[in-house]
Amino acid sequence: MLVVTTLIEVLYVLALFGLAVYGVNSVVNIALFEWKKGKPMQPNPLPDWPSVTVQLPTYNERYMVERLLNAVTALDYPREKLQIQMLDDSTDETAVLVRRIVAKYIARGHNIELIQRKDRSGFKAGALAEGLKTATGDLVAIFDADFIPSPDWLKKTVIYFGDPKLACMQTRWGHLNSGTDLFAHAQSLGIDGHFIVEQTARSRNSLFLNFNGTAGIWRRTAIEDAGGWQPDTLCEDLDLSYRVQMHGWHIGYTPEVVVKAELPAQVEAFKKQQFRWAKGSFQVVRKTLGNLWRAPITIAQRVMGTIHLLAYIVHPLMLVTLLLMLPIGLLDPKFLKMFPWTMITAFGPPLVYLCAKTEFTPRLIDRLKLIPALVMIGFGLSVNNTLAVLQGLFSKDMGSFVRTPKFDLTATRASNWQGKPYVMSISPLISVELGLAIYAILSIILLLPSQGLGTMPLLLVYAISYSYMAGLNLVQNWQSSQVRRASNPSEA
Repeated sequence: MLVVTTLIEVLYVLALFGLAVYGVNSVVNIALFEWKKGKPMQPNPLPDWPSVTVQLPTYNERYMVERLLNAVTALDYPREKLQIQMLDDSTDETAVLVRRIVAKYIARGHNIELIQRKDRSGFKAGALAEGLKTATGDLVAIFDADFIPSPDWLKKTVIYFGDPKLACMQTRWGHLNSGTDLFAHAQSLGIDGHFIVEQTARSRNSLFLNFNGTAGIWRRTAIEDAGGWQPDTLCEDLDLSYRVQMHGWHIGYTPEVVVKAELPAQVEAFKKQQFRWAKGSFQVVRKTLGNLWRAPITIAQRVMGTIHLLAYIVHPLMLVTLLLMLPIGLLDPKFLKMFPWTMITAFGPPLVYLCAKTEFTPRLIDRLKLIPALVMIGFGLSVNNTLAVLQGLFSKDMGSFVRTPKFDLTATRASNWQGKPYVMSISPLISVELGLAIYAILSIILLLPSQGLGTMPLLLVYAISYSYMAGLNLVQNWQSSQVRRASNPSEA
């Protein structure tokens, strides 16, 4: 029994230490951000406007493709220097719709190439690589279907490419439907934390950062120099970003240029998105981490790059912490009281969000009100993302690229997604989440005699978080089914 207890305690301490590393990393990012806050990246324009190809990878986006092409064809850029590629892998009526819309814009004089593959081999990476075969631009901009670039976006980004070692310029994500409900509002603040604080800190301190898959523009020669788009991970953007930087290029970031996009409104869709990102990130870890430590880069780039690549490990660590608290509290009650200092690290991530002030974010007092919702989302994702991390690390099967459904949502069309064909069915993981909520409550009850109120706050956070994510998912599923039945009485 002593051996079992010791093993459990060692695992618990390792989990706490890992979480502490990421808590401290949040504080480090804030410090780096504040240090270089007033030093934006300076333009380095080319003598003439370079040729640009805008790639639009789409898959079953019936609600989005027309809006997307409306925005891209309105880009204020010399038409003779601009090529648009519609890379459509759709298998539903979107394919016919795309052909009609593309034909309309070609008739108006736009240089648009439509590429519709017979299969989705390589998923998004495969589509982007296929497009490069006939792309005419020296620079390649990429937009997902739900992003709406402003007319001056290209002119605001190509002016940096006079720097011969700039591989990519990433711009900030904005939000079309952030104020519709608490779930969307919290998501928007979480994304702002990444784009305002983390990406700025990495970019301005010569640390590795990543192209975020959309709303960015690449130098074509940099893509080719690093081996091109490779379809062996679900995070082709992260994969290429690290390969490019290890080849001596750098990625720029300008938070001043914003492209608004749609946040996932459905909890299940959000979880699928997070699952893909977490699994893909750890596929990149398997592929890249060794090369990162052998690359001719600084020790700071290696260490911070490693922490960046392993970011989703916080979710398995959170889950392990919950699962081990009860057995440790029963087997060795004094042990749980030995690590109160680790709670300090929990303040790191909320501080990042509080520092993420943009022209669109609410006042500080309102951001403070959103922190509990962000905490619930973060803790509530731990089961979903733990499974993703394990698959990314140990599964030889790359898995399917499950797209995040989009419904042309805005602040005034918040519930337009319910009952529509792209709505996702609930994952069986919801039963595990509800079970863990019960486990956390039972842990409070069973540990109360030995721990008093000491463990109650953290265990309550787990219980509330799992209940919130699972409960909201169930409510949304019920509401969507009601809308669907009202629209199709034969299903009732």
